[in-house]
Amino acid sequence: MNTLLESIQSPADLQRLSIEELHALAGELRATLLDTVSRTGGHLASNLGVVELTIALLRIFQPPEDKVVWDVGHQTYAWKLLTGRRERFATLRQTDGLSGFLRRDESPCDAFGAGHSGTAISSALGLAAARDRLGGSEHVIAVVGDGSLGCGMSFEAFNNLGSTTPRLIVVLNDNEMSIAANVGAMSRYLGRLLVSPRYNRWKRGFESWAHRVAGDNRLLRRIYNRTEEAIKGYFLRSGVFEEFGLRYVGPVDGHDLPVLLDALQLARESNEPILIHVATTKGKGYAPAEAAPDLWHSTGAFDVASGMPLHTGGGMPGYSRVFGATLERLAAADSRIVAITAAMAAGTGLQGFAKRFPGRFFDVGIAEEHAVTFAAGMAARGLRPVFAVYSTFLQRAVDQVIHDVCLQNLPVILMLDRAGLVGDDGPTHHGVFDLALLRGVPNLVLLQPRDEAELARMLNAAVGWGCPVAIRYPRGAGPQTIVPEVLDPLPIGQAEILRSGRLVQLWALGDMVPLAQSVAAMLAQRGFSAGVVNARFVRPIDRSLLERQADQAAAIVTLENGVRDGGFGSAVEEALADFGYAGRALRVGWPNEFVPHGDLATLRLRYGLTPEAVFAQIVPLLN
Repeated sequence: MNTLLESIQSPADLQRLSIEELHALAGELRATLLDTVSRTGGHLASNLGVVELTIALLRIFQPPEDKVVWDVGHQTYAWKLLTGRRERFATLRQTDGLSGFLRRDESPCDAFGAGHSGTAISSALGLAAARDRLGGSEHVIAVVGDGSLGCGMSFEAFNNLGSTTPRLIVVLNDNEMSIAANVGAMSRYLGRLLVSPRYNRWKRGFESWAHRVAGDNRLLRRIYNRTEEAIKGYFLRSGVFEEFGLRYVGPVDGHDLPVLLDALQLARESNEPILIHVATTKGKGYAPAEAAPDLWHSTGAFDVASGMPLHTGGGMPGYSRVFGATLERLAAADSRIVAITAAMAAGTGLQGFAKRFPGRFFDVGIAEEHAVTFAAGMAARGLRPVFAVYSTFLQRAVDQVIHDVCLQNLPVILMLDRAGLVGDDGPTHHGVFDLALLRGVPNLVLLQPRDEAELARMLNAAVGWGCPVAIRYPRGAGPQTIVPEVLDPLPIGQAEILRSGRLVQLWALGDMVPLAQSVAAMLAQRGFSAGVVNARFVRPIDRSLLERQADQAAAIVTLENGVRDGGFGSAVEEALADFGYAGRALRVGWPNEFVPHGDLATLRLRYGLTPEAVFAQIVPLLN
């Protein structure tokens, strides 16, 4: 017997379902999400929380004609299931499978691709302005998380809204969390709207009466909604949104389908920009995720019955945890050290620091640009701010790094987590552009450790250098080296020779050292003398060592977990050109394209980042 979900081939199929069937469909969607994500891994809690909202959006609006823009995109698994991708859903986040985010080339229903927060209102406003300019009539809806409202880009879009278009719908999905609990004035403001005791007492009583009297009568339910909207103003002050030119409706229960449908229908009929404030529960329908939505924001494979992970990774600390533990250790001895995160305390390893030094920990929310300049201000007053951020998210603050930190030569330390390819999360999250973006910035020391012990050593040294520093490191665990009690000093720009050789020199950066060592061993078996250098520094490069080796080597090969163009290898080749190097040079890294999501081992094989592939590129240079 076919399920309701199996009968949905396109959003139009939702029109024939009754309210009771829509409720049943919501249950089937949650079951499918749990079944699939428990095997593939992915973003769970946020997707469980927007099931009813997704159904309601697709019931009231007609994509792809109507344009629904989701902020971030990792909350769109139910959207994918209901917009023609159900049969491929088991390939979610797998190599050559469905993306874990929105992609315009994956479905015409994905109006705008997104993997970073805060883009929905701006892009939706652009779609609406283009519609108005071209004489279109479609609806444009931006679905925005409450955490994204703290993003400066969202405020910039709100500020521009009233003078740009007379018709835009903003759906505010308020679950009081982004990844961790939200922070800041906007979060507190929304919280007051959600928990006003007088309003909620009145609303519960009025809703109970309306459900008894109105039942399924659409006209009576609409009268109820308009009455509630009018009376709400006596209890709640929603002036922030109204000052931006948005009519405010809400808060609406995001798991009550009849109420949701009525609110969205009201938005559809509105002749002015309107914001529907929807309250949802992150992790809805799965007890472990409801109890700990931050832990279930993104998960690997797990057992649905117990909630326990299927792969524990051996319990070894990864780079993020080593960074956090080292920073705590250094902060205990140096009161100048403060830590900053942009809503990513757990992901970057700073939870322990936050508990131990609450007065020296600052979570600025999803506001990377502000975080960098905020750190610059602290540094200008004599502190040693350490901003831990995913490499891909620092892309949003490159101007602040250049203008506010490096131009003034301020001692801000940027810890770039998830540098290089991150696998299943795909091109929106691959941290492969940081080297090319930052390598040419004056005053910045840019480096990468080959293991956890060297990460600790670099962080310790960076605190003492007194200049802008960026340390990049990959996702997960490294070689699992033990961090020593005494962290030896590290001179700026000093590389490390790991293997001596003359004919070929392999300069490897960070997590590419093991690949270089494997290639060197293969070359030695063929009678080619190969050396391996742990480069450590991208800026400044150890030019002294490089020049000495260039006098003897027939080939110099660079290996990096970043794009080949403009990165570490390009820096080495520029230095070799200065030396008048007459030998051959080879850059090994990711191509200058957006690498898709997938298993890392598969992607390394596909793009030639295996020992065999690199060996095959080097041998012709020597012949």
